[in-house]
Amino acid sequence: MFVGSSFDVVILGSGAAGLTAAFTAAVSGARVGVFEKADKVGGTAAWSGGNVWVPNNPLMGAAGVADSEEESVEYIMSLSRGLLDEDLVRAFVVAGREMVTFLDAEAGTEFYVAEGFPDYHAEHPGGKAGGGRTLETPLFAFDALGEWASRVTPGPYFANLHLVQCETPIGAAVPRPPSDAEIARRRERDERGRGQSLVGRLLAACLGAGVEVFPGMRARRLVTASAPDGRVAVTGVHFESAGGEHVEVTAGSGVVLATGGFEWNEEFKRAFLRGPLTHPVSMPTCEGDGLSMAMRVGAMLGNMREAWWSPVAELPDGVNEMNRVMVNADRTRPRSIMVNRSGRRFTNEAANYNAFGGAFHQEDVAAFRYANLPCWLIFDQEYLRRYGTVGPWPPGEVAPEWMTRADSVAELAAALGIPGEALERTVERWNGQVAEGCDPDFHRGESAHDRWWGDPHLKGAVEGTLGPLTEAPFYAVRLESGALGTKGGPKVDKHGRVVDLDGGVIGGLFAAGNVMASPFGMTYGGAGGTLAPAMVFGYLAGRHAASRPVHP
Repeated sequence: MFVGSSFDVVILGSGAAGLTAAFTAAVSGARVGVFEKADKVGGTAAWSGGNVWVPNNPLMGAAGVADSEEESVEYIMSLSRGLLDEDLVRAFVVAGREMVTFLDAEAGTEFYVAEGFPDYHAEHPGGKAGGGRTLETPLFAFDALGEWASRVTPGPYFANLHLVQCETPIGAAVPRPPSDAEIARRRERDERGRGQSLVGRLLAACLGAGVEVFPGMRARRLVTASAPDGRVAVTGVHFESAGGEHVEVTAGSGVVLATGGFEWNEEFKRAFLRGPLTHPVSMPTCEGDGLSMAMRVGAMLGNMREAWWSPVAELPDGVNEMNRVMVNADRTRPRSIMVNRSGRRFTNEAANYNAFGGAFHQEDVAAFRYANLPCWLIFDQEYLRRYGTVGPWPPGEVAPEWMTRADSVAELAAALGIPGEALERTVERWNGQVAEGCDPDFHRGESAHDRWWGDPHLKGAVEGTLGPLTEAPFYAVRLESGALGTKGGPKVDKHGRVVDLDGGVIGGLFAAGNVMASPFGMTYGGAGGTLAPAMVFGYLAGRHAASRPVHP
């Protein structure tokens, strides 16, 4: 029998958005229940690097970086192409600073600045080439969670959970990996970093604040009633448990949708997205449940064509449970390029992963197909020797068997079914540009972002990403259009309240994270730009839900 059928605030989803909303509401005095569809908690946030991009955050001054509300808004709006709501952007910036202070003081997040991590478009007005806006949390000992430690989803993408981001080539100019003895020490108390640390800290804070958490509970529909003014108000949620039991839970003050995106729902993807998303890297439970519920009660939708795009490679069975991996650092390193079916480069390979949505969805109007799908990451033997390859394969002389290999560029083209002469010309042109120290075709290596990635020992230098392809054999890995999640859904106001088709508030309904229409539109401000709006609007929704009655 289900116990606890009535709460002040009901949270749907246990990722960073849901847990932030839950803790905020609980500290504000509400009785809170978190309901998670999966059998483990943490959502896609637990699988992530755990970075949170908060412009004008309160820790920047101590890190020697100046920022302001106006600079932050200017930067985000400079990327908007006129499609962003400046009031919502400003609400994010103002509340982000508040959220960091609140969570550090009350939830023990212990945020610190990821030193030097530049904004993704730092050359735009208000951008920060020297970093300061990207935050992360230190290691968190999972033994503090007791029985809940085994109920946090560990994620498939990081083989070693006991590292923080700044100990990896992604998070530091020159990574400082811990010794074997230090890793052994961390394992004693199961100290975890990255997204595991963030989720672990938020979960511990929620449990300590009296939040009740229920895995294996799928929300099926919102329960509604008529408000005094005749409009709809949300008063609860109808659930189906993992065992097939149907229960109804009452929400006295509000329901917060934090169920993730719709990237695993084929029908919704066909209906809404601007181009193909064939390889999501999020939790497979992100099937658009929150979107469906919001549409049924008359929510206005926004940003439906967009996702947090990323190049993704398929891996052989058994490498990880998803059989795929995001391709980020790999494509930015020297001695590698990306080419399309015509054997030509088509973009700056070192650009931030979200920007690839535009490149992958470019139409070849004559052939009536996507110009840059499929595409391949091409690299040479020296690349393999220095950096290894996509997935968990370390540097060495021998590539994994599943990878396409050839003794010449022409033979590699033949193996891929692309024009050999075109690929040879592409490689020859690239090598000539590398010798000149620049990429006039796509400007790779010119931005602070490009120079952060690539070879971790050459960060800040163009040589960190520009390098020739000269040493046989040559290799190729096919890349697909993937995403961390979709970013369209019900529109919200500056309090995280869902609005209807007429712009009015739907009483008792809030949204945060990938289920809501992202305030960032098509943009991605910097590392942690996915988690930040999720947590900020979770904070706003939790605070407002706990302080307001259902009827607006």
